[in-house]
Amino acid sequence: MDERAQQSGWHRFWNRGGWWKALLVVAVYWGLYQLAGLAINALFGHLVDKQNLFANALSVFVGLAAPILVGGVLLVIFAVSLGWLKELFGRQPIRGSWWMWIGVAVVIVFNALRFASADYSAWDAGAVIAVLFTGLCVGFAEEVLTRGFAVNLLRRAGYGERSVMLLSSLLFAALHSGNLAAGSSPLVVAFTVVYTFAFGITMYVALRVTGNLIWPILLHASTDPSLFLMTGGVDATSAAMHPGPLAPIAGLANYAVMLFAIVAIIAVRGRIDRTAAFADPGSATALR
Repeated sequence: MDERAQQSGWHRFWNRGGWWKALLVVAVYWGLYQLAGLAINALFGHLVDKQNLFANALSVFVGLAAPILVGGVLLVIFAVSLGWLKELFGRQPIRGSWWMWIGVAVVIVFNALRFASADYSAWDAGAVIAVLFTGLCVGFAEEVLTRGFAVNLLRRAGYGERSVMLLSSLLFAALHSGNLAAGSSPLVVAFTVVYTFAFGITMYVALRVTGNLIWPILLHASTDPSLFLMTGGVDATSAAMHPGPLAPIAGLANYAVMLFAIVAIIAVRGRIDRTAAFADPGSATALR
């Protein structure tokens, strides 16, 4: 019997891909993440330091990491239900060009500068470990969601790589517009959306040039903690922090990422061979 005929309706629905299915996955993830946050807060909210979220490891874990950890687990379950787990973490079906390594270098260098600029004397040691763990949860969940599922669904629908990059990055940026619901300033959220769109483009480029989803996950996993540790806050700077002399240079990270994203928007091109990529991932061909 033909393999396609043996697929369930669930598999056939997702295997055809589509931009609106990518949007659906992101929207459902965001909703479930919010519900997980509400449930965890209702059960364990008393463990979060309301004056300083980063006061200790338990406060960081319950207030930041736990809902994202739940989201990551749900994404893994979803991937297993589709039989996509190996595909998402397998070799990319299209290669990257040499210039794409510049984006990877930008993220690594500025993250290193922020880690070097952090005032660790103002931090609880357990909280530092919890922040690093939170970063790993964020990197895993958000990259699997957007550079994993969204990119895969867009490619399955036949989009060229520039469209895949732009649409998946828009979904990534839209995910962060939800910070308005948490009471963040509209101006801060607007800048965050612009930056996360650029960062999403950079992570797409990292996916292409490294050839595997694990590397964007690790790059992303080091980004949020480096910022938290340097500033002592989420989208804010704590007055208790006294960052080192490299902090002004590290503070240029957002602009460097946005500048690189402009280059990527101009330079990225290509389209995968869908038949080769999704019929037999091991024989996927790459178009420049």
